[in-house]
Amino acid sequence: FGDPRGKQFVELCGLPMLSWSVMAFDRAPSVARIVIVCAPERAAEVEKGVLSPLTLAKPLALAPSGATRQESVRSGLSALPRDLEFVAVHDAARPLVETEMIERAVATVREDGTLAGAILAARSIDTLKLVEGDMIVATPDRSFYWAAQTPQVFRSAKLVAAHRAAAREEYEGTDDASLVERLGGRVRVVECSRDNIKVTVPEDLAIAEATLERRLLT
Repeated sequence: FGDPRGKQFVELCGLPMLSWSVMAFDRAPSVARIVIVCAPERAAEVEKGVLSPLTLAKPLALAPSGATRQESVRSGLSALPRDLEFVAVHDAARPLVETEMIERAVATVREDGTLAGAILAARSIDTLKLVEGDMIVATPDRSFYWAAQTPQVFRSAKLVAAHRAAAREEYEGTDDASLVERLGGRVRVVECSRDNIKVTVPEDLAIAEATLERRLLT
């Protein structure tokens, strides 16, 4: 991505990628505070490059990242007050998240006491193939498949318990919802815009920048 510090520092429309997510969460009425998880050696750069250009209304803290994504989330959770009812986990590589998306996910969990969490997701639009080696063995019904996104919102106690269990059992999930699911927690999908892409390859930067430019003009 051309920045040795990581893609979260790559500029999109004049601001580091991470700044766009921070602003979206800062505008969300349901968000009380924000924790950014980063490598300790990058903390000063986050403060200066990402945060100093912004005018934020919510309290914000930094927490040290871990060796894995899961360890990093656990570090972020430990930096939050224990009395918070809900927590949202978001990937810095999704700079196109909108405040409305965040609020919908939070409202979904808040309004249904049987839910442990809710995640933003997009319906699968591609035909899916189950493959062994390089041979197709099945074509599943794609109507049952969704692409998980972030933010993922949970009742705080449920997510903390799920992370503790995963650490104790040395289980590594691919997202936070998978940790909650394995303890029997009910997690609902909230359909969201396909704009909420994860910037994974350099080509995604052009898509993200074009989307931001379009939003800034409207």
